[in-house]
This record gives sequence, structure tokens and C-alpha cells, in this order.
Amino acid sequence: MFTAKVAEGDLRKYRRNGPNKTTRLLRDGIVAAGGGRTLLDIGGGVGALSQELLARGFERSTIVDASPAYQEVARRASAESGLESRMEFREGDFVEHAPQLGAADAVALDRVVCCYPEYRPLLESAASHGQRIFAYAYPRDRWYIRWVIAGENFFQSVMRRAFRAFVHPEPAMSAVLATHGFRRVSRRTTFVWCADVYVRDGGTARTS
Repeated sequence: MFTAKVAEGDLRKYRRNGPNKTTRLLRDGIVAAGGGRTLLDIGGGVGALSQELLARGFERSTIVDASPAYQEVARRASAESGLESRMEFREGDFVEHAPQLGAADAVALDRVVCCYPEYRPLLESAASHGQRIFAYAYPRDRWYIRWVIAGENFFQSVMRRAFRAFVHPEPAMSAVLATHGFRRVSRRTTFVWCADVYVRDGGTARTS
């Protein structure tokens, strides 16, 4: 599913057309919320969001991604962009890496929560690392989106792939973030996706 061929294609698209819609919405929302110095980019893919924010005032980014192919492409892209010294890479499931990771001014998940069957452990771990900003993009909970994702999952099962996508209830996810002191400051939507930005006023990250 997340092969080297797909990763290379995503990098070419980014270089040709710039970041995709949800990445742009998260980038602009994070900057509008005040930005910061450090970013934790969970499921960062080819590093598009990290590169965009490093170009807009952030000093360092840590990308955590479970795909070795995407990590390799993101590393190469960072070197080619002259950003290698400002980016750190962790390969694997973020929830497993979380105890070894430090806090960051901003935590971002661009179309990541839909890859997890259980949203709570992911959001709990991610929110505990956010010092001031939490931003994520996820599929809108609409019947037509559930229908499309059900079709996609059926195709994945026919192809004998383990990957499945999920639509999680937004009120339940926002409740998790509220327990970590975050309040939503912006919401932008597309036909399929919702991009939310939260802030924790005057707060510091919890440790986990």
C-alpha cells in the first residue's frame, strides 16, 4: 500500500504542484495559530508538511512514519532541499515510539487517524506531546464517505492486503483533545476531509 513507487509518485506531485489540499489547510491553520519552533509530524509521508512549516518559521521537525519507503524518500527529499540538519526521522508506529519522543510546539497528523482502527490511543499519545498546537485532517463522518471507504476496504481485502481505512466520530475525537486542554480555533473542510486546528492556551505538554 505504501510502497516506494507510491512514495516517489507523491514526492513528484509535491514538487510539481505543491502540497495537497489538506496539507495546505493544516499548514495555514498552524501558522495562523501562531506557529512555533518545533514540529512533531506524525505519519509525515514524504515530509511535505514539515518542509512547508520549516519554510515558515519552524526550526526543527521530527517525522514519524511507519512506512520504510516513505521514510527513505522523505530523508532524500530533506537532503535535496537542504533541510536534513533540521529534520529528524523515526520509523515505526507513533504510539510505540511516543514514550521516547519529546514534546513539540505543534503536533500534526495529516490524514493519519483514518489509518488507525482505534483513534483514542493515537490521539492520546499525540496530544500529550503537543505544547500549544494540535492539528489534524481526517475523513468527514458522512454516509457517502463511509460508503466509499467501505468499497476501498473491500478492494483491499480482495487484494489480500492488511490495510483498512476508518471513519471515526468527530465529537469523540474532539473530547479526547479537550481532556488534554485543547480548544478548536479553526475548521476547514473539503468534500471528503476536515482539517481542524486546536490550541492549548498557556499550557505545556503532558508526559506519557
